[in-house]
Amino acid sequence: MKRVAFVTGGSRGIGYGIAEYLAKEGFDLAINGMRSEELITDALQNLRALGAEVIYCPGDIASKEAREAMLAKIKAHFGRLHVLVNNAGVAPKERRDILEATEESFEYVLTTNLQGPYFLTQAVANWLIAQKAAAPDFVGSIITISSVSATVASVNRGEYCVAKAGLSMTTQLFAARLGEFDIPVYEVRPGIIRTDMTAGVTGKYDKLIEEGLCVQKRWGYPDDVGRAVAALARGDFPYSTGQVIMIDGGMTLPRL
Repeated sequence: MKRVAFVTGGSRGIGYGIAEYLAKEGFDLAINGMRSEELITDALQNLRALGAEVIYCPGDIASKEAREAMLAKIKAHFGRLHVLVNNAGVAPKERRDILEATEESFEYVLTTNLQGPYFLTQAVANWLIAQKAAAPDFVGSIITISSVSATVASVNRGEYCVAKAGLSMTTQLFAARLGEFDIPVYEVRPGIIRTDMTAGVTGKYDKLIEEGLCVQKRWGYPDDVGRAVAALARGDFPYSTGQVIMIDGGMTLPRL
C-alpha cells in the first residue's frame, strides 16, 4: 500500500515542486489550494501522470472548518496519511514599513501563515499517533516550509517574518512532543525561490544575486525545495527531528 502525503498550497509554485518529487517517490497525494479544481486540472493531471493517485482538497487553511473538511476527505478517500507538508502561505497584500503596517494585515498573514499550519499540524499529529498505535511499523513525518525570513529581517513585511519565525518554533515544539512516538518533524527554510510570488521583485533579486547576495549565484527553484522534502519524506534523515534544512544557496552563510 502506497504512502500518502498531504501538501498544502500544492497546486503551484514551491508546493507543486514538492508534490512532483513526492509523486516521483511513489507517494499518493492530497493537494490543497484555494482555486477551483477546474483551474488546476493540468497540475493534477501532471501529478497523476507521474504515477500518483491524487485528490484535491480545496480550502483556506486559516479556517478550522476547512481544515477539518480536508482531513475528512483524505480519511474517506485514502483512510491513511503518512506525511504532512505545511507549505501554503500568503504575502502581505501590500508591503508597508513596520512603523506604518496595519493590524488587519498582521492578522491576515498570521492567521494563514502561522495559526492555520499550527492547528493543522496538531490535528495531523494526533492522527499520526493513532496510526502508530494501531500499527507499530507505521512511518510518518511532518515537514513545514518556512523561509529565510524566519531569521532575516525585512522591515517592510514584518508580519511575514514574524509568521515564519513562529513556524520555526512550531517545528521545534512538535518535534519535542512527537519524539516519544518516533514521528520526526522538520523545517525546510527556502531562500529566494523563483515562483509567481516573487515575480514582482524579479529585477530586484536579479541584481542582488549578481552582486553576491547568495554564495551560489542563482535563483532557487521549486525543484530545489522538492528534492529536499522528498528526501525527508522518504526517511533519509530519521535521526534529525527538529532540524532546519536550508535551501538558500548560501544566502544566510556568514561571510567576511
